[in-house]
Formats: sequence, C-alpha cells, structure tokens
Amino acid sequence: MTNLKLLIAGVPLVTVIMVGAAGAQFLARDPGVRGGGPGAGAHLAGLTASQRVFFDVGRDEFREVDGLGEGLGPRFNLDSCVGCHSQPAVGGTSPALNPQVAVATAFGARNTVPPFITNDGPVREARFKRKADGTPDGGVHGLFVISGRNEGTPDADASGCTIRQPNFERQLANDNVIFRIPTPMFGAGLIEQIPDAAIVANQRANASVKASLGIVGRPNRIRITGEANNNGNDGTIARFGWKAQNKSLLLFSGEAYNVEMGITNELFQTERDETPACQLVTTPNNVTNTDSTTGAEAISAIERFAFFMRFLGPPYPSPNMPGGAASIDRGRTTFGVIGCALCHTPTLYTGASTVQALDTKPVNLFSDLLLHNMGPGLADEVSQGEALGDEFRTSPLWGLGKRLFFLHDGRTSDLIVAIRAHKSAGNAQFKASEANAIVDRFNALPEPQKQDLVNFLRSL
Repeated sequence: MTNLKLLIAGVPLVTVIMVGAAGAQFLARDPGVRGGGPGAGAHLAGLTASQRVFFDVGRDEFREVDGLGEGLGPRFNLDSCVGCHSQPAVGGTSPALNPQVAVATAFGARNTVPPFITNDGPVREARFKRKADGTPDGGVHGLFVISGRNEGTPDADASGCTIRQPNFERQLANDNVIFRIPTPMFGAGLIEQIPDAAIVANQRANASVKASLGIVGRPNRIRITGEANNNGNDGTIARFGWKAQNKSLLLFSGEAYNVEMGITNELFQTERDETPACQLVTTPNNVTNTDSTTGAEAISAIERFAFFMRFLGPPYPSPNMPGGAASIDRGRTTFGVIGCALCHTPTLYTGASTVQALDTKPVNLFSDLLLHNMGPGLADEVSQGEALGDEFRTSPLWGLGKRLFFLHDGRTSDLIVAIRAHKSAGNAQFKASEANAIVDRFNALPEPQKQDLVNFLRSL
C-alpha cells in the first residue's frame, strides 16, 4: 500500500491510503437517494398564524388535480402541480413513477405516449430548437391534447375537439427536441428575497481565482440603458428556472399554470391554442374571486401557488447519511478546495422582508444564481432572456440527496455521471464549459476522496 498526499492547485488535501495493484481497487460510486425521512416539505419556521393559512391553502391548490371544467388544455403536459413536484415531498421534483404516462389517455383522451416519457423516467416537458422555417424556437410544445377526453359533464366533454399532438417522432429524428425536468421549489421564498446586490457581490468575489479557472458567470438580464435585466424595465435579476428565466414566484406560477396545464389566468389570459371546438370554459380559466369574504379564498390559484412556494421551507441536510459524519465533513472540505463552491456558493443571505420568516436569513442553497457556459455537452440550443443555448443557471444543490434525476433533461440518475457531464470541450458553435478545470480536479481525486465528496453532496 502507498501513502499519497494529493495536491490540487498547490493545496494539500488529506492523506489517503491507496490499495496496491495486488489488492482490490476501490471505486467511488453514487450511493443513490438518501434514506430516512424527506427532510423537506414543511413550511418556513416563524410564520404567523395568518401566513400559515395562506401556506395551507396554497398547498391544497398545489395538490389539486385539474380537469376540463377547470380549464385543462387544450394542450398540456400534466394535470396538477404536485404531479411534477412530489419527490421527496410536495414542492419537490420529479417522482419515481411518472404520472404523465397515465394522464395521456385518461378519460378517453386520444394521445399516444411519446418515447421519451416512460413509467420510471423523469417528468419532462419538450421544447423544439427550431421552427419549421429554421428560425429559433425554444418554446414548450405540449405533450398531450384534450381531444376525445370526456369527464362526464357538459363543460368537461372534449369529444368534439380534434387537435392532435405534435409529431414528436419526426422532431426527434430531426434532432430538434430538448427536454426539461421540474426544478424543486423548497426554500424558493428565501431565494426570491436575496438582494440583487448580494448576487452581484458574490459574482465579483474571488475574481482572480475564477478567471484562472475559466469561470465567468453572469446574471440573466436584458440590456437597457447600459444596465441589464430580465424583467421588462425594472432592471433586476431573474433567478428561477433552468436558465434563470423567471423573476418571481408569481411569474413562475402563472407561466407553469398556463404552459404545463394549459390553464389561463390573470398573468396569461390567452389560450395557447384557440381552436374553437376545444374551448370548454371561459377565458381566463382562473382569476381572483372578488365575491369572496376572506383573503385566502379570494386570491387566484396562481397566487396560492406562489404563497405556498414562498412559505415552503428549505430542505434539511443529514449530518451523517450517507457514509457517516466524518466522510461528509471531509467531502465538504474537498468541495471547497477543488473549486466547486466558486459557482455552487454555499450560502447567500436574504435582505429585508415584510415576512419575518424571510427577513435577513441565511440561504444555504449552494448556487450563485448566475448563468454559466456549460459547453456543447449540455447545450440545448435554447435561448431565454439573455441566456444563450449553452448557458444554465447554477443549479442549487440543497435537497440533492433526495433527487432521482439529474441535469436539466434528467438524462442520468448517477451523480458521478452528472458531475462529469459538466465537462466538454468547445466547438464551432459553443465555448468550452466553464466547469472543465473543476471536473478535471474531481477526476484527479483519489477514489476515497471522490466518495467523500459524493457522500457530502448526497447529505444535502
């Protein structure tokens, strides 16, 4: 056996024992979804009784399955929020059993299940890279239609609707489809309250180290009067979604209600498919109930969704699972030393808030909320706001220990595969990934240190 002290960029890591060629070789592996309770799904600590009411009403709405009478469709991906966001608890991400398979033909609907939707695969939405004329697309194309669906009441009978699903087989053959999986919403209200100044200050921190490693990063903004923003004309930084394309939880809610379920609302009042025979209820489908006598009853569904997510507590890490506390502590150190924390910032802080539970609180999200070039290997060729086809928001890592699927398209369930997928050389279309140097450092680690790092990530 040989003692080896690894140097990463001149920094000594812990001494490890490597087994000689005559012995069995240890290889790091992803231990998989962490055992134990969900460690997430509860409301923020410190909410008032009134705020708890809004959280509970929002959670009930989030769980509700919507049908044709509520405005489902005409094109949609699923019929509830919880269907996409249920692992490991309500508000999470894609579950082990994909509900999209069953919803395709529910109530006699005339849909076929696309080949990229499977029982044990992730919930997915599909976007096309290009339109038929070759110009950029990037929009969500609903997987399913309501045609033929009959739930048994006059306002829930789409037997007269004859629209059809997109031809996914043809688009797949043309390499024109990319996928997105649901992002978890735990602690989203804390993320919403991080000041722009904190994001920018963190962006500028360790500038020389980042530059030496090829790490840049920038907020998702649109240029106006010399200053960038992604929210119309207010000059602020967007932060939700795979490309940080949504500014606020209310915007996130309204868009999802319309795009994922086809239910129009006060933010998105126009149907995405206006075929007359497929319009069964009034538009917009869901709005504020101005006749209600209580605030929680009056607000529309998207406001309820937003309150639920805003008051949803962050996920809690495990101090000793998997691998034990000592392994997790070593992995946390290695995470910082090799440079993962330069993008996956362990902690930012909220600013002042009218909600005491959100006011000047630590946010242990492990993200800088910035866009980074991820190279051709992860590029999806879709632009959103200022985010280009190879740029993605640094994915927050809190709650990672309970996730089943990784990367924006859910292509793998193996955390080590996901880490290595962050590396790719540039080509004629896209720059090299900003993560290349860090992935090289990860790959250079002795296997026991890789295991400690993976155990740390799975403890989050």
